[in-house]
Parts: sequence; C-alpha cells; structure tokens
Amino acid sequence: MLIKCPECQLQVSDKAVACPHCGFPLTGEPNKSTKKRTSLKRKRLPNGFGQISEIKDRHLRKPFRVLVTTGKDTNGKPICRPLKPESYFATYNEAYAALVEYNRNPYDLAPSLTMQQLYDRWSESYFSTLKSESSMRTITSAWAYCSSIYNMRVSDLRARHIKGCMEHGVANINGEERHPSAGVQARIKSMFNLMLDYALEYEIVDRNYARTFNVSDDIVQERDEARRGHIPFTDNEIQLLWQNVDSIAYVDVLLIQCYSGWRPQELGLIRLENVDLTNWLFTGGMKTKAGTNRTVPIHSKIRELVAKKYNEAKAIGSEYLINCVDGSTHKDSIMFTYEKYRSRFNKIRDRLELNPLHRAHDGRMHFITMAKKYGVDEYAIKYMVGHAINDVTEKVYTQRELTWLMTEIEKIK
Repeated sequence: MLIKCPECQLQVSDKAVACPHCGFPLTGEPNKSTKKRTSLKRKRLPNGFGQISEIKDRHLRKPFRVLVTTGKDTNGKPICRPLKPESYFATYNEAYAALVEYNRNPYDLAPSLTMQQLYDRWSESYFSTLKSESSMRTITSAWAYCSSIYNMRVSDLRARHIKGCMEHGVANINGEERHPSAGVQARIKSMFNLMLDYALEYEIVDRNYARTFNVSDDIVQERDEARRGHIPFTDNEIQLLWQNVDSIAYVDVLLIQCYSGWRPQELGLIRLENVDLTNWLFTGGMKTKAGTNRTVPIHSKIRELVAKKYNEAKAIGSEYLINCVDGSTHKDSIMFTYEKYRSRFNKIRDRLELNPLHRAHDGRMHFITMAKKYGVDEYAIKYMVGHAINDVTEKVYTQRELTWLMTEIEKIK
C-alpha cells in the first residue's frame, strides 16, 4: 500500500523505513520476513572422488582449485595432486565438471608410470575409436616387439629406446622369435607417435620423442618393396597345390582363396550360418562398403574343400568356417587371423618351393587374374571381390541374380 511522505509528499510504501526520495524517516517497521537468502550448501564429494576448494584470500580470476586423489599414504590418508593440465577454474560448476571428466577416464599423474601402464591406458582409449579387430591387432602385434621397455618409466623414455625397439625388438610368435620387418618397424614408429601424443596431452610427458626423428630411407625402401604388386600363381604352382592338398595343412584354405577371391582376413571371418551348402554360396566380407556382406558362389572345384571345413568347424563347435586347429595354437584362440594365415602361407610357399615373392594376398590376385583370363564379366568380378562399381546403370538400375554369378565363376578352369 502506498502512502505520502510527510516531508516531500511523494508516494512511498507503507513498509519503507525511510523515504526513498528525500530520506525522511518513516514510522513503518522493516519487513521482518525480508531476510538475506543464505547460499545453498554444496553437497559433499564422494570419498576418493577429489577435492574442490575456493581460494578467498586473493583476488583470483579462477579461484576454484581442483585436486584429484592418486592413492593413499602409509597411514591410509589420501594423496591428492593438482588436476592436469588445468587445476584452477572460474566457477565451482566448471571445476566440478572437470573433476567428473577426470574420474570418467582417470590418468596417472605420478612420475613412476611405466610404459606398459601408459600403453594399457592409451590403447583402451584408442581402441574404442577403431572399427575393426584387424586395426587393433596391428597395434598389439607392434607392441609385442617392445618388451624391452615395458617396465621403463615413461619419464625416462628417449628416442634411442624407440629406435631400439624398431631395430632390435624381439617378439615370440607361436614359440618362434621374430625381429620386426620394415613394415612392422614403421608401425612401431606410428604407434609411439600416437601413444606419446596421448601422454603429452595429459602432461604425463613434456615432449614426444617419437616425433623427433623420421623412419630411415632404408626402412621406407624395404617397406615399399614389400608393398609391391601381388603376383598370381602359375599353372604349375596351382597343380602342385592340388597335389598336396591332403598332405600339407592349410593348402586347402589357399585353394579356397584362389577360387573365391576372399581377402585373408575375410576367410577367417566367414560364419557357418552364412555358408549355404545346398545352393553352394557363402557370404562375408569386410574393409569397404562394397566388400561387406557380399555373397560369392562356391566354385565346383572347391566345394568338397568347403564342405570338409564346414564339418570340421561343426565338430569343434566353432561358429566360423575356417579355424586354426593345429598343435602350435592349441593354447590360443582358434580364430583364423591374418597373422596366422600369413605364417602358414609362408610355410606352404617355402615347403613347396613356390615363387619366393608370393605373399598371403596372392590367392585373391590369382582369382582376379584367372577370372579376366577366362572372360568372366567385369561387373561379376567386382561383385565377387568387393570392389566398388562406379557405373550408375550397373550399380543402381541393374539387378543381378546369384545364378548369373554362379554361371560366371564357373568360367574359371
């Protein structure tokens, strides 16, 4: 309710202590219900979650400091360290958000962190961004050659240690000691680039020593030579494979590749549920959009081999068509990976004295070469090997039947 001020005659509230216009004291009592609202008390953070403290005795632009719990001392009291890379924040909410993010993916701030611990934390984060198991195996196989630095402190790592892994690293694969090839050396270098970038981001290290040197020209040249074009098998080599299909392990797998065009990785990923022994078809594929979930007819020459592999898989309870069941891998997974195929391919090549330049992908190269030699339709080849088709008419407006693919693949002799 408004009243008139006795002094200036202007309207004021009847609850005002003094006139806001002239300052004349009024008889009205102050509103006792109008009290200063107390600030909301923040909830206590969980044990081990960390600490947020406000520094009030100095005029700071970012007064809220965050400490994280990194362990306990001998008396059981928590050991707290400043959050890195930033420990001061302008508001409590910003500090709390940073602490939540740290606890979602904590990293070690202690200087005693080992390379194995760094690798475990980095790989867990990095693998979550990868879409294929083959990409993960590339990293794990490269790390296998770095055992000499597993227990080294991250802070002590230098470029010479990384070069030592590349040049003199040893990995035990199926009981056999191996040294890194040029391609593996390049992968080791790439792995350290990424792992130490991660360590640098979280201020575990102050320098990425992997990026202070480049892969030597000799390694690059050797790697490029290893990446040279694939070569098909000769008629005599194919005949030799057929002669030894029952006497040398995994020759049957190589022949299946030669008459179907699957990549080595794809062979090991064909599921039994995708093998149709009635209509003689199998479905699989990976790597590209065109190559994923493609159906390839089973050539008449390898039907018996595929059926045998199918029955073997059923007998051991595997969900995959092709498996590693030889004694050297009985303690490991029977999953037929690229590395396992490459190892067995090399043994076949050396034992039968095939061209020493042959590599694991050459069965796929042989299939494409033979398909072109015997006049298989160009688009049929692309459908079966999973290559992209750029022709709009063929890709969008033409519907091909599987019987057409079966007719085309049987042109191969």
